[in-house]
Order: sequence, then C-alpha cells, then structure tokens
Amino acid sequence: MSINSSEPVGADLALTPSDDARLSLQVRTLDKSEHVSHLLSAQASESALQYEHLNSSDKSEHVSHVLATEAAIGNRQYEDSNQNGTSERVSCLLASPAGINVLAELATIDPENLVSTARVDYLSALEKQSGWLQALMQRAIVAVAGDEPTESTDSYSHVDEAQREEIATALKLSGNTAQIRIDVARTLTQFLPETCAALANGEISSAQATVIARESAEIIRTGIGDHEIRSLELDAIAHSEFHTPAQVANKMRSLIAKLSPKDFEEVASNARDGRMVCMYPQPHGMAQIVALLPAVEAQTVMLAIDKLARKNQEIEKKNAMTLVAGAGAGAGAGAGAGAGELEQFIGSLDQHRADALAQITGSYLSEAADEALHHGRPTTINLTIDLPTVLGFAENPGILSGYGAIPASVARELAMNGKWRRFVTDPLTGNLLDYGRERYEPPQALMDFIAARDRVCRFPGCRQPARLSDIDHAHSWETGGETSSANMGLLCRRHHRMKTHGGWLLESFPDGSCNWTSPAGRKYFVEARPVNELA
Repeated sequence: MSINSSEPVGADLALTPSDDARLSLQVRTLDKSEHVSHLLSAQASESALQYEHLNSSDKSEHVSHVLATEAAIGNRQYEDSNQNGTSERVSCLLASPAGINVLAELATIDPENLVSTARVDYLSALEKQSGWLQALMQRAIVAVAGDEPTESTDSYSHVDEAQREEIATALKLSGNTAQIRIDVARTLTQFLPETCAALANGEISSAQATVIARESAEIIRTGIGDHEIRSLELDAIAHSEFHTPAQVANKMRSLIAKLSPKDFEEVASNARDGRMVCMYPQPHGMAQIVALLPAVEAQTVMLAIDKLARKNQEIEKKNAMTLVAGAGAGAGAGAGAGAGELEQFIGSLDQHRADALAQITGSYLSEAADEALHHGRPTTINLTIDLPTVLGFAENPGILSGYGAIPASVARELAMNGKWRRFVTDPLTGNLLDYGRERYEPPQALMDFIAARDRVCRFPGCRQPARLSDIDHAHSWETGGETSSANMGLLCRRHHRMKTHGGWLLESFPDGSCNWTSPAGRKYFVEARPVNELA
C-alpha cells in the first residue's frame, strides 16, 4: 500500500491484494485481543459477583486462602532464589584453592538443599578438601616416623619397627598398612614435591597420589635424576585429571619402562621378592584367596587348577547323565526329555576351579598330618559351635577360627567330621573360664586353652593366628611370673620381640584382656574375646 502525501487525506486509496491480506490479518488479531480482554473481564466480574454473594465468614476464609496462596508462592520463590544462590556459592567454593576456610564454609551447607548439579559440585569440593587434609597427614606421618628409615640395631628389631607400631596403634591400622603409609609419606614429601602440591591443592586425589608415590618409589631408590623424576610426576599428574588410580598406575609403569629400561629390569627382578598369598574374609561365609606370583608361576598354578577343574566337571557330567537317564527311564520318559535337566546337576567351570584349589591344598594337608606341629597340635581348622546347634535344636552360627561366623548348617557338617574338644564358658561374657599351673613349660591343656581363648596375637590390631604365634608370659617367668592363663597369651613373633626388646610393656588380666604401653607412654587396652565372636 502506498500513500502520496500530496493528495488530500480523504482521497481514495488504491489497495493491492497483498495490502488487503495484511489488513485482514490485523483485523483478526485485533478481534482475538478484544475477545481475550472480554473473557478476562467476564471472569473478574464473575469472581467479584461470587465474592459479593459470600457471607462475612466465607469472605474471611476466602481472603485467608488468597493470602496463604500468595505467601506460599512468595516462599517458594524465595527458596528457589536462595537455593540458586547457594548452588552458585558451591560452584565458587569448588573453584577456590583448598584450605580451612573453604572447608569450614562447606560444613555449613546442607547438600540436601542443593539442586542436583550443585550436589555433585559439593561432593567434588569435599574431595578436594580431603586432598588438602591428606597432604597435611603426610607431613604428620613423617614427623613421627622421621625423614629416614631407622636402622635395625640388633637381630631382634626391624627397620622402622618402633615408629611403625606407634603409628599403627594411634591410627588403628595393621603394622603392614602403617609401614605403607610411612613409605608413601616419605616419598611424597622428599622426592615428589609437585605431586604433594597437587594433592594439597585438590588437583589429584589421595588415592592417585599414593599410586604415583608407590609406583615411582623403586626407581627413585635406584638413583634416577631429579629432572627425570620431575618429568615423570608431571606426566602422571596430568594423566590423573581424567583417569582413575588404577589407570594412573598403568600409565606410571609404562612411563618408567620407557624412561629407564635397565632400571625397569631391576625393578621387575626385585618385585619377585614381594610374592605372597593372602586370605581376606568376605561376607556370607566366603573368603578370598589372593596370590601375588611371578607371571610364569601364576600361569602354572592356573593351568593345574584348570586341568583338575575340567576333569572333575567331566566326571560330574557323566554322573549327572546317569542320574537323569535313570530318572527318565523310571518315569517312562524318552532319552531326550532328561537332557535339558543336566545343567542343574553340573557346576560351572569357575566353581570347579575353586573346588580344585581346595582339593589340591587339602590333599597336601592330609598327607602331611603329622608335620608342622603348632603348640603340640597338627595343622587344624578350628570351629566353635554351641551344643544345641550341633544337635539341631538351634541355628546359631559357628565361629571359624581366622574367619568369623559361618551358617549353622555348614558348621554342623564340619563338626560331624571333626574331633571335638569341650570348652566351658562364662554365661554372661562368653569368655573361657580360667585355671593355673605351677611350671614354666605350659602343659598341652593350657596351650590348647590359650590358643582357643586368644585365637590371634594380643597386640592391638594384629591378627596373626594362633598357629603362627608364641605363647608368652606377660610377667616374665624369671621375674616371678606364673605359668597360668591369667599371665599368658598369644603374641606373634614380631610383637613378642617388641615386648621383650623394644620397650613395650604388657599387663595381662585373668579374662584374657590386656593393657599395652608404648615407648612413648601411650596406653592401649585390648578387650577379652568371647569365643562366639571373631577375634
């Protein structure tokens, strides 16, 4: 549409088809707006009319309802605003350097009040502060243990023995775990400053820092140069940003192998000295055997286990086929009808491998029953179970020495095939009752009693079993100590030497409990161990 300003205002206008369409659209839009305004006006009038018809009581309720609704909307808007503000603050704290001020502010925030993404930021921020605390912990450990390992002063002591046990008892760790913590702390604080700084800044986790320290410790001992160490740890720190501790460990091994092939050969040779087999209790009456072996020997063990497992599985399969065929013939079924039932009678190959390992080791023990006596007894599996459960009148779990609770049915099966010994316990505490003897060498009955009462070494946190422990006089025989259950107990060889030569003091009590005093004067109480609980 075009308008010539020189023409009179009232002159005729020529409309094109496109101009006509736009004008029609504007009219329709205007009609819709008027219609909406009309509806809103009508609703308001209707609400006002309804309000006028309400009595005074209803009007009050109506006003209260409106006010409450408006208050709820206001509170929700305030909470949303406050939640968003707190979430933004958490993001700022995550980006801030780790330290006591950030940790204190995080402690005032309830993660339940954060939006989902801010909760993840909150968790990450706490992990960052954990790294800062762990960096302080490394310094504290070195302050106790010293910058350098203590040398063995005689045939009875070991490297770091006194410091290790102080840390182990203070932090409630095993001796081995405490030594690992000492070694890692020394490596981090003395040789890996970049890693220690990254840990303190929250850039890497404590687990990642531990992996870097442990993987580099051997090559550091070989005398690698400072430049190579710095390059190694910078690469490891960079890799840690997006990788798990296990992946960082693999990266470290690859870097070390490339950095110094000759040293890598030496490290691999020394690693053989760390070969071992350990058992770790697992839930539900199970346990885990872990073997660290040179690769060739590990392959040999696995091949032997696998071969015996497959042989046993074939025997089991033949027996199952015979059983199913006999059942099918008796029921008048065809030969194919029972074939599908074989699977329920045949264990998996993994199950047979586990059985094969137990079979191989059990065969050796049965052949060597009279060898390797411990405290006058051959190697045995010790089980404690109450008489009502043995007779089937109760279902109390049995206690397997060195493991813990096992189901009553498994305990009964072991008890039926074993030799029984009777122990009388205190009905209130469950502790074994006491008695005494008047000679230095304890009689077999007393040795059996102490082994059953203590079950493991009496040093705090130590779990060396009775078969690997000495029966020790707490108050020495030479200075007037009695050969009695009140004055005697189990100590592993290491803690026995520490008590005799390392400055640790032991006070024993009639119920089997004892008090330890460290060379630094710290006291640790070890409770008596009821026979129906794991030691």
